[in-house]
Amino acid sequence: MVIAILILYVLSIIGIGIYYRKKSSTVNDFVLGGRSVGPWLTAFAYGTSYFSAVIFVGYAGKFGWNFGAASTWIGIGNAVIGSLLPWLILGRRTRIMSNHLESATMPQFFEKRFFSKPMKIISAVIVFAFLIPYTASVYNGLSRLFGMAFDVDYSVCVIGMAVITAVYVIIGGYKATAMNDFVQGIIMLIGIVAVIVATLNSKGGLTEAMNQLSQVTTENAPAGSFTSILGPDPMNLVGVILLTSLGTWGLPQMIHKFYTIKDEKSITTGTIVSTVFAVVVAGGCYFLGGFGRIFVSNEEFAQIGSDGIIPKMLECLPEILLGVVVVLVLSASMSTLSSLVITSSSTLTLDLIKPVMKGKLDEKKQLIVMRSLIAIFLALSVIIALNKNALISDLMGYSWGALAGAFLAPFMYGLFWKGVTKAAVYTSFGVGVGTTILHMIIKPTGDIFGLSLASPVNIGMLTMLAGLIIVPIVSLVTPKLRKEQLDEVFSCYDKSKKLAD
Repeated sequence: MVIAILILYVLSIIGIGIYYRKKSSTVNDFVLGGRSVGPWLTAFAYGTSYFSAVIFVGYAGKFGWNFGAASTWIGIGNAVIGSLLPWLILGRRTRIMSNHLESATMPQFFEKRFFSKPMKIISAVIVFAFLIPYTASVYNGLSRLFGMAFDVDYSVCVIGMAVITAVYVIIGGYKATAMNDFVQGIIMLIGIVAVIVATLNSKGGLTEAMNQLSQVTTENAPAGSFTSILGPDPMNLVGVILLTSLGTWGLPQMIHKFYTIKDEKSITTGTIVSTVFAVVVAGGCYFLGGFGRIFVSNEEFAQIGSDGIIPKMLECLPEILLGVVVVLVLSASMSTLSSLVITSSSTLTLDLIKPVMKGKLDEKKQLIVMRSLIAIFLALSVIIALNKNALISDLMGYSWGALAGAFLAPFMYGLFWKGVTKAAVYTSFGVGVGTTILHMIIKPTGDIFGLSLASPVNIGMLTMLAGLIIVPIVSLVTPKLRKEQLDEVFSCYDKSKKLAD
């Protein structure tokens, strides 16, 4: 039954890729869907790119174990800070300015907004380098569930998933990805609700499960800590909420969704749909993970680690629901992967390779290069993912910390404020990437403000917040861009207002 469900799912997503093959004949179609993607598809593409096996297996397991039922706040934070607010604050302005500047990628945005080709090259290298560990973390989480459901070797799962993703993305481009994201999103919404109900029923229902969780104690957490409002470790909980929520404001694969939406009117619908999706999926994942301690003993935890908690919890499910779980996590993971590989391949092609070729790369050749890079990007991430001992949360923490730490502040301020300078942008790049690399090398210990410095998640969160402070300060004391340049860039908002009137 599980295998039949899986085969039907794989055939359907490949079929969608084939259907959209002829509609991805230009670079604009392949990367941006012709900037004509409707609000529902865009909202689902945003949500499914946000939530993958990284969340369902890695983060829900680890932080559910650490914070208990309070880990649900992470899902709520993802919905409000990570979905609702970026749509409200960044959505319209990103769509308008990126269209005005004719930018298809975040590096192109930086180049044209700040009149700097070196800035485009540097940001493109950052995107490519730090999307790879994120992709690897997606493989890692999915493969653990496949191993549980089918007893299939980890490496076979990783390679198989890469091949399937490559097929439909290379064939159909962004529109195929967006349509698949919609289908995958529906599966995620239905699946997460069914899995939560079935899993908690195996412990006697919600009330009994909460009662059992309230009796769990540890050396630093007395009885009731794991069912309290803020859990046993509120400060580190806040760190996780901020990284996994605020981080979306600066991630190129997330911001890309605003580039593609059909028109400004679609932003309102997209905002509502995206937020509701996040409440159900993210809230549900972390809520379920919060009960990990009543399914997994300390002895089992020592053997399987935090990434094994969710798969262990799901062992109690009947075969039909296990099939739903496998397709649920496969859906979440492949939608995220497709978003990552399109972002990375388009960035390398348009921002690094095309300028070097100096006019020798026509439309057809650009598409060939992009499709080839998708395969290369997936292969590199597979190599990293085959190191199955790497913690999912660490891989994602480093990726989000570097990308959002580097891009969030200059991108957001750049949409609203003419005063952002080139020096401030470069400083933000340096702080985001430099801090992440130093942490990977030094691996510090100790706490600051109650936050563990050993955690890549906390370092990523602190790096993002630092950028929000550093960019305006550096901008105030460094040379500004010319007034006529800035007036031209920001004239798009005046034109948009006139059209609305």
